[in-house]
Amino acid sequence: MGAPQLTDRALNRALLARQLLLERGAHDVVDTVRLLAGMQGQAPLAPYVGLWSRLDGFEPDALAQALEERRLVRATLMRGTVHLVTAEDALLLRPLTEPAIERGFRGGFTKRLSADEENRALALGRELLAAAPRTRAELRTLFRESWPELDHDAMAYAVSYLLPTVQPTPRGVWGKPQGAAQLALLDAWVGRPLEAEPSIDEVVLRYLAAFGPASVNDAQTWSGLTGLREVFERLSGKLEVFVSQHGDVLYDLPDAPRPDPETPAPPRFLPEYDNTLFSHRDRRRIIDGPRRVPLPPGFGAREGTFLVDGCLRGIWRVREGVMRIEPYAPVEDATAGALLVEGKRLAGFLDAPEVSLHM
Repeated sequence: MGAPQLTDRALNRALLARQLLLERGAHDVVDTVRLLAGMQGQAPLAPYVGLWSRLDGFEPDALAQALEERRLVRATLMRGTVHLVTAEDALLLRPLTEPAIERGFRGGFTKRLSADEENRALALGRELLAAAPRTRAELRTLFRESWPELDHDAMAYAVSYLLPTVQPTPRGVWGKPQGAAQLALLDAWVGRPLEAEPSIDEVVLRYLAAFGPASVNDAQTWSGLTGLREVFERLSGKLEVFVSQHGDVLYDLPDAPRPDPETPAPPRFLPEYDNTLFSHRDRRRIIDGPRRVPLPPGFGAREGTFLVDGCLRGIWRVREGVMRIEPYAPVEDATAGALLVEGKRLAGFLDAPEVSLHM
């Protein structure tokens, strides 16, 4: 007999359940971030909306305190992008995601620095960050003082990409000015060394727990890494195998939740760059058309997307105290009512006194 087939709808409900978007959870903030295998943190305030949508009674002070206590950090990791993760996961994931991060740097800066210049930048950059957190602009100025003839911009980017760093608080703390992103050395910030022998097997299992069932290509898209097929082959004795309705081989943990595809999915509002929308090569489980996910600039918690019946159906934004809900296409009255109810709750969280639905 062949592997059981899972429809896009079945995969959707599995994803929503694991991402706490089918039912809100009652977990601790740090435990939740670990359960989700990290949250996109490119927009520093976005995770507050992401956790509000996933946890009952979420209060922003809980996340802010975990960041200030350094139990959670914001660091460049999967796909070479900034993620909110636990301190322990940062120490585990940084060595493993190094190839993807380095590839991102090489794609834009290799021809601008010689190997010797890059090494000099990293050595001085480490020394400077050991003394105090610095922005890239500050690093640029200090590099110019030492080597006026070199490419100071490329040297500053080499430090931000190639040294294991975090973006320290107050950036990412609710209610505090965000300002320019500073960099601090990861091991110094959390007071522990990076994992000497990090387990890619553990990370793949964690990915499946948070985003499965998934293919090898899905895991590679989430992580930014290549060559994961041999990891899945090594883990095959621990995994169940399925096939998607499009013929892709999918892997999953035997005891992971796979709800009935007909399980109702309430409307959910997502922040900018939410990993639910970005962690699969084949996104048809949650984006059932050719639409691109918007990538707005800013500090976060002012716009994002929303799900109806588990799929991407529109955008939301807060401007001048008004939260606008903008479906991509007209929705039925019952759906509109449910969207407004959930939207008003989010607007209250974001101190937006007015909510409007535009179709």
